[in-house]
Amino acid sequence: MASLRLCTNLLLFSLLLIHQAESDYMLIQLNTADTPAPSPPPPIDCNGACDARCQLSSRPHLCKRACGTCCARCNCVPPGTSGNYDACPCYANMTTHGGRHKCP
Repeated sequence: MASLRLCTNLLLFSLLLIHQAESDYMLIQLNTADTPAPSPPPPIDCNGACDARCQLSSRPHLCKRACGTCCARCNCVPPGTSGNYDACPCYANMTTHGGRHKCP
């Protein structure tokens, strides 16, 4: 009789734990469903940004071509005609096969 009561109590306790775990899981699912996914940043005008970036370059066509490639991949161009790489880390980290900065 005591073993039957013990088994019944263990079964009820197990069902209670399962129910609690399922309700926690449902609560987590409901909380994450309410938050919308962040929207990607709008694409920038790479031609205009690269024109401004390369305006003082001694080789403007080469500069604009490299800048356009970097802008398309990173969706950003640092401000000014040179430097300011901290404003766009992706742009700053792109290198050529020789290890030089790809982006002007």
